[in-house]
Amino acid sequence: MSTADGRSRRNMQPTPIRTTVIGSYPFPGWLEFAALHLDQFGAADLAELRDDAARAAIMDQVDAGLDVITDGEQTRFDFNLSFYGYIDGIALEPAPIRKFGPPAHDQRGKHAITGPLKAPRGLGSIEEFERLKRLAPQGPALKMSVPGPYTLSGRLAGKDRWAATEELLPIVRDELVALVNAGCAEICVDEPSRSCYAHKEAPDRFVEIFNRTVAPIRGRCRLSTHLCFGNYKARAIAPRQYAPLVPAFYELDVDEVHLEMASREFAELELIGEFAKHMDVSVGVIDVKS
Repeated sequence: MSTADGRSRRNMQPTPIRTTVIGSYPFPGWLEFAALHLDQFGAADLAELRDDAARAAIMDQVDAGLDVITDGEQTRFDFNLSFYGYIDGIALEPAPIRKFGPPAHDQRGKHAITGPLKAPRGLGSIEEFERLKRLAPQGPALKMSVPGPYTLSGRLAGKDRWAATEELLPIVRDELVALVNAGCAEICVDEPSRSCYAHKEAPDRFVEIFNRTVAPIRGRCRLSTHLCFGNYKARAIAPRQYAPLVPAFYELDVDEVHLEMASREFAELELIGEFAKHMDVSVGVIDVKS
């Protein structure tokens, strides 16, 4: 369907209120410990570890009665860092550049670009989705998240960030198409770096890149995106304001936008209504890492 001005209507949610989680679920203590001793596990042990971690997050959400559940991204190293292991054309950083002191963003270094960026095996989200389908009970809708190309470009060195973003864009786009083809009906494209840097970059450019990334799956799934300011170890990386993002971000081609509110003491509450004129809005009411 189209509006009078020719723009296609978004896939608006008919249910008045739906509950879900956004981003990575906190890791259980035993998983944090196991991640530091992976060399002590065999292949079957690791497969069991991944299932157990995902099952713990899934059942926690089911017990809470959520309408839409995820695997909590329990089998990833952070929400996006493990994706670099699937990308050819980069040399993975051998060790962090900073180890002393409390965890901070500058303790996560960059990977050098050594050639054309490609991901012939995909980015691993299909395996995660198949695990989620296998472990989840009947009832809740299932959602998968994939980091966007601009966010992924932030950990790469040796090339202009916008140029790296353009190289990563078809890789992410192919992953989104593969997810839809695998039967995933709800997808969130996470671009936290976009929110973090829109105060000093042209916000329209972020919108254009995002819309090109998701173009092949529009209308084929319920598509959402998350606007946040980074919370690595509960630390924000940018000015925590949505004002620099609007009105440009009203043009994001999504069905649903997620607004970080609970960890911002519900600042800029008035923008919920403004975003809701253009798309469904998911409001963060619980900080799962607090």
